[in-house]
Amino acid sequence: MCGIVGLVSEQMVSSDIYDALTLLQHRGQDAAGIMTCEGQQLHLKKGKGLVRDVILAEDVLNLRGHYGLGHVRYPTAGSDSAAEAQPLYVNSPYGLCLVHNGNLTNADSLKAALWQQGFRHLNTQSDSEVLLNVFAEELQRVASTGLTAEKLFQAVAGVHARCRGAYAVLVLIVGHGILAFRDPYGIRPLSLGARPKIAGPGFDYLFASETVALNGLGFNTVGDVAPGEAVFVNLQGEVQRQICADKVQLSPCLFEYVYLARPDSVLSKSLVYKVRLKLGEFLAEKLLRLWPEHDIDVVMPVPETSRTAAYAMSLRLGLKYREGLVKNHYIGRTFIMPGQTVRRKSVQRKLNAIKLEFKNKNVLLVDDSIVRGTTSKEIIELAREAGADKVYFASAAPEVISPNVYGIDMPRAEDLIAHGRSVAEIQKLLGADGLIFQDLDALIAAVREGNPGIQTFEDSVFSGQYVTGDIDAEYLAHLARRRS
Repeated sequence: MCGIVGLVSEQMVSSDIYDALTLLQHRGQDAAGIMTCEGQQLHLKKGKGLVRDVILAEDVLNLRGHYGLGHVRYPTAGSDSAAEAQPLYVNSPYGLCLVHNGNLTNADSLKAALWQQGFRHLNTQSDSEVLLNVFAEELQRVASTGLTAEKLFQAVAGVHARCRGAYAVLVLIVGHGILAFRDPYGIRPLSLGARPKIAGPGFDYLFASETVALNGLGFNTVGDVAPGEAVFVNLQGEVQRQICADKVQLSPCLFEYVYLARPDSVLSKSLVYKVRLKLGEFLAEKLLRLWPEHDIDVVMPVPETSRTAAYAMSLRLGLKYREGLVKNHYIGRTFIMPGQTVRRKSVQRKLNAIKLEFKNKNVLLVDDSIVRGTTSKEIIELAREAGADKVYFASAAPEVISPNVYGIDMPRAEDLIAHGRSVAEIQKLLGADGLIFQDLDALIAAVREGNPGIQTFEDSVFSGQYVTGDIDAEYLAHLARRRS
């Protein structure tokens, strides 16, 4: 999971790209970067850390140009160095800069082929560098005598033919504009917006991982970059688009709706906030079926992603909603922190209990999901220490049973608390008085309510089924060895 931004304008773009990245900061806290183009000159600032720490005010002034890219990174296994911060660059053909959200599942074989057949040396372990060089190779093949939108679309078709996995991509082409494309399943989100002009001619086109970045900068949403589609915006503000894959099937990642995206974003025409409201309602109905004689006194969210679902649960159950846990906003999201020891220390610093809300009460804690179980176990212990008589726990998502291979650094299967365990076994490990998970069918129904046209979803972490069809036990074992 990362956040990507691309802007083409008649005005200087660095300030808007910076603001857009701050709106996407939740998608990655490990590294940030901006690259802009002024004439034939590229300007770059990137590094490890938050946007506000990596890119300073003087950097924004020095990042001159009318088109550019931005990126915030959340680290996946093997991608934790400053050299792998994006945007990435190759000088031929034309000068190409790339930002990427997702993960290639055949990166190793592509990297070997790039060296053996194209003599292309890659300097990092990043699959994004592999993707950039594959695109460069395809573009060199079709556009050696001149660049047109049609040739760009041919190059993207070549990428689709060679690359597997999840990729939402923006490419800055020096002297020409910005190209956007998504994998044929549309696993990771990417939207296009246009900012209306108050007076006179002009144009501003912004690509972003989530619509919240478009809305926050005053852009109207034009729509999503479709699965398998390429969209090119040139320096005159002309937009051209084409489906470049033979077979496309929108299959958005369900975990985006559960945890990754902001609630005020729209993904594949479904408002994340409304999805999470429905998740709370569905979970409350399941609770009433399973525990009709429950003794719960109060419903509390685990800040912050679960607030919407917890509030909807409280209304459906007819129970009080209380904010019993206070979050320190200056501690990062523990799910995307590299290393179990760091996560454990962060949980202890991140949440504090208001004892008044817990003392002598039977509390239902609602979280967006349970992945490793470390955080959930400590929160339950925190509630007991605060005086709760009983602590029940609800997950707005189904059990996470399988690793993610499409850009979310979920651990090895054996590190997932729900892998190979029953709900009763998980409940015992967490130390809860009761535990309930969302049903996968309910999660799918909640997303489909906003867009009934979605036929399939990327639900591998919940189902163990991988939509790209190229993931087997051998691949997962190799992945586990790398992540260990």
